[in-house]
Amino acid sequence: MADTLDIKIYYEDTDCGGVVYYGKYLGFLEKGRTEYLEKRGARIPDLIRRGIYFLVAHVDIRYHRPARYADLITLFTEIEETRFASITFNHRITLKNSDTLIASARVKLACVGANMKPIRMAKEIVDSLNERA
Repeated sequence: MADTLDIKIYYEDTDCGGVVYYGKYLGFLEKGRTEYLEKRGARIPDLIRRGIYFLVAHVDIRYHRPARYADLITLFTEIEETRFASITFNHRITLKNSDTLIASARVKLACVGANMKPIRMAKEIVDSLNERA
């Protein structure tokens, strides 16, 4: 089941035409993943203190229609796959209370140590993500 996050589009999110700038979607996706992880006990500051980092390894995003200034959108975030050193997320962004698809994305995170080399995710992280709470 996907987690949801409602986001209001502010002027700072748009270009001169009032359309959300394409790069802003990456920030929205980051917020969704952070909330998803933290809701399941994988708090980013705690992981960093332990020398565990998640880096974006791959992003595939498709823009279906523009979001505009003052729109309310809903970001849906769910895990597609958890591997020993990576997590793949699926995201959908719709207009709030609508099936109107704005964007969809697939993002793969790599779990790395302080040396930025892949490491196995801690068992408690994998277990909490697999619960799909």
